[in-house]
Amino acid sequence: MPICQTASYQVEADAVERVKAAVEVFVDYVRANEPGTRLYSAWQDSEDPTKFVHLFIFEDEKAHEAHGKSAEVAAFEAVYRPVLTAGPVVFKDYAMVASNI
Repeated sequence: MPICQTASYQVEADAVERVKAAVEVFVDYVRANEPGTRLYSAWQDSEDPTKFVHLFIFEDEKAHEAHGKSAEVAAFEAVYRPVLTAGPVVFKDYAMVASNI
């Protein structure tokens, strides 16, 4: 059964471009190295560019765990964690009802 999650966070305004660059590098890594990650999509709020939401769909718990334990997750966290402004990243789990992917 797939694992579906979102992660939302807000960063300091002067860190937005740095975080966006780190997101792009990270998603490139996921695309190339995590076959069990069916979807990893990152979005930036169009009204408040300091806010981000990431959507993940992992094939199973094994893929989810592999993703979370990767050195690349730690490297990405090292970029955004110091500049969070609204508390820690909020992860939320979802049950998939329907999808076109």
